[in-house]
Amino acid sequence: MPGGPRWGRRSVLRSGAAAFGGAGVGWSASALLPDDATAAEAEVVTVAPPAGSETAAEPGRHQAGVTTPPQAHLSMVGWDLRARRSRESLRRMMRLLTDDARRLAEGRAALADTEPELAQYPSRLTVTFGFGPRVMRELATVDVGLAELPEFAGDRLDEAWGQTDVVAQICSDDPVTLAHARRMLLKDARGFAEVRWIQDGFRDARGTAPAGATMRNLMGQVDGTVNPDPAEPDFDGLIWSGGEGEAAEAFAGGTFLVLRRIRMDLEGWDRVDRRGREEVIGRRLDNGAPLTGEHETDAPDLNAKTAFGFPVIDPASHMARARSSDPLQRFLRRPFNYTVPDTSRPTGEDAGLVFIAYAADVARQFVPVQRRLAEMDRLNEWTRAIGSAVYAIPPAATDDGYVGEPLLGADA
Repeated sequence: MPGGPRWGRRSVLRSGAAAFGGAGVGWSASALLPDDATAAEAEVVTVAPPAGSETAAEPGRHQAGVTTPPQAHLSMVGWDLRARRSRESLRRMMRLLTDDARRLAEGRAALADTEPELAQYPSRLTVTFGFGPRVMRELATVDVGLAELPEFAGDRLDEAWGQTDVVAQICSDDPVTLAHARRMLLKDARGFAEVRWIQDGFRDARGTAPAGATMRNLMGQVDGTVNPDPAEPDFDGLIWSGGEGEAAEAFAGGTFLVLRRIRMDLEGWDRVDRRGREEVIGRRLDNGAPLTGEHETDAPDLNAKTAFGFPVIDPASHMARARSSDPLQRFLRRPFNYTVPDTSRPTGEDAGLVFIAYAADVARQFVPVQRRLAEMDRLNEWTRAIGSAVYAIPPAATDDGYVGEPLLGADA
């Protein structure tokens, strides 16, 4: 065409803005138009900032990272307090870590950050802190009812992945941002605690699956279909704990975190045909629908029979064992897949699930479900829990306070 191409506003939005993507910070559609564009064609349309600049702050009484839509990457850090642990040393540690987390989640460098450039793209970074049973028994000033998880039938727990005193759930859509945030926290905690373990995990990359889609684990299973929805009237009662007695005020807006490291036998699972896998799970693999339904969210018919009189959904299937008629046996799942190199294994890697769940009452909501699964879940042939822990997740810090402050009492 004489004089070069003339791009319309819609063309710019479809091609130019999309092509420049993250590089287009500060660009507008008019900057991509030829000099001879008409005024109408030169209508300014601001290109959205890249995903890296997004924050996931959740003002209010809850810590971010619980009901935040799950990010692509996870790093769980478990610390044990040093031998001379004291309430004051834990206060000092949490002041530092809370300040780090607050700054990094806003896209600002932590204090004394030697690589501040790595903090400028938070990518929905969240850091969620929690305390283990020993901390709550020995250092907390109020009792919120946290007890160790029982060992369930079939568990093969390794102390290397066991209960710790303090935990940080770090999540972000960007692995560089996450690694930098983790390093800042590790540096500031070094004088107070020793790292027992770091558990990294991942979900679908940002933009890979439709927003709100249920994740898949490494077995191909749609994982988390029955999660309660924040829009449901009973959601707050299922997730957030107000405590009782003097703990009611100190823990209002808090919750409890269950962490289970589940190793998968993917090589063995590969030898099961598709129909067999669906019978083990009780759901179709293509869309997660129950074997008696068509869509993922369809209610299963556990009484349906085949033409030969057998149950369509095996009573020992994973879905049937996890399901309960008790509306209180529900909790919020937030799992992440993991793979780590392990040349001692035939596959060369250890793979599985970093299973995370949040509940207002672990003993009432989570433990009965897990006991049923441990007793008779066909999926147990290919899965094994090798790590288990539970934590009290305090409410969010005040603007000038730190996470856990109401549980640790006034400064001396």
